[in-house]
Amino acid sequence: MSKSHDRVVVIGAGVVGLASGHALAARGYRVTVIDRNPERRDGCSFGNAGMIVPSHFVPLAAPGMVWLGLKWMFDPESPFWIRPRFDRALLEWGWRFWRAANRRQVARAEPLLRDLNLASRRCYEELADATGGIGDFGLVTRGLLMLCRSQRGLEEEARFAKRANELGVPAEVLDARETAAADPGITMAVAGSVRFPLDAHLAPERLLAALTAACRRLGVVFRWGTEVTGVRSSGRRIVALESAAACDEADHVVLAGGAWSPALVKSLGLRLPMQAGKGYSLTLEQPPQLPTMCSICTEARLAVTPMDGRLRIGGTMEIAGLDERVDPRRVRGIIRSALAYFPTLKEADFTGVEPWKGLRPCSPDGLPYLGRTARSDNLVIATGHAMMGLSLAPITGRLVGQLVAGEQPEHDLTLLSPDRFG
Repeated sequence: MSKSHDRVVVIGAGVVGLASGHALAARGYRVTVIDRNPERRDGCSFGNAGMIVPSHFVPLAAPGMVWLGLKWMFDPESPFWIRPRFDRALLEWGWRFWRAANRRQVARAEPLLRDLNLASRRCYEELADATGGIGDFGLVTRGLLMLCRSQRGLEEEARFAKRANELGVPAEVLDARETAAADPGITMAVAGSVRFPLDAHLAPERLLAALTAACRRLGVVFRWGTEVTGVRSSGRRIVALESAAACDEADHVVLAGGAWSPALVKSLGLRLPMQAGKGYSLTLEQPPQLPTMCSICTEARLAVTPMDGRLRIGGTMEIAGLDERVDPRRVRGIIRSALAYFPTLKEADFTGVEPWKGLRPCSPDGLPYLGRTARSDNLVIATGHAMMGLSLAPITGRLVGQLVAGEQPEHDLTLLSPDRFG
């Protein structure tokens, strides 16, 4: 049972932090959400592709990804790029990534990621009903197309579709004609696709606004532009979080600080191996054509989503530390790939479009950190979701509520333990 007088401080007002704050406030906790950015912010939760993806049950650290990473490493326009530098934390992360990228580890993770994504999709439908009076966030449940330029790519995706169906995630292989019929609003230069009917999409900016409003309605207090600089502990409990402006006392703490999370737990002696995976997106306000479904261009690792009459195209995974600068070479790679899949798009359509960038928090094994830690009796960690932060946010928030309340989580979180790397 939650205690309405208990104070919970949530660090981070991204989509995971807001979903956690909302779930906790709904249980009766007194919640304060602290974020290092001002309220008018533009973090990783805002400019992403807005996809809800039960189809994404394979973690980032998967067989073949190491080879692809090495293949793309020397091409700064490629979908995955590591900025060359000597950094001990990066080397350790890379070693752990290599260790995790095996069939056995993926087989263990697949059912959990499937269950979490399916549960999160149901949560989104419930949230759409609950927040309808505050602000619709554009939930569209028409599915997703995995677009394949080559026949070889289609054959690889067909094998993945077979595995998806074995796991109970519906998937249908379509040839080029069937793909065109599935979404006739846009011309695609593809050999075919795989359709995942349970996937969905939404408008991230509207979702964040709706969650913030829903939190405020439940009494959540926000402290913007506040960076946590220290942790005050008594024994194995955190009693307060220190910042330049104030000292926030807490009965419970939830860490949802995204790519900045590892630094916040160093004082507790907890290691959260993580790298910031920078992603970019370009949003066309008046595209020449507009699809009705979201899609992923498989060979190029591009995500394409219609949003309120606009078209958002996003991609790349750039491992370059906590560097928020825009690399024009990465942007060129996105445009070049988009033109190859959608021939009605022209390079001129992107003229004057301001690139967005965001830092995704990436663990070495591609799985989130979600759970309690042996280092502290009243800390719950919810970060490291990589590219699935938006997709998994509602179920993460619900699980955070269960963890803070001392309940048995509805899903087995052993694989997601924050202590799994020591």
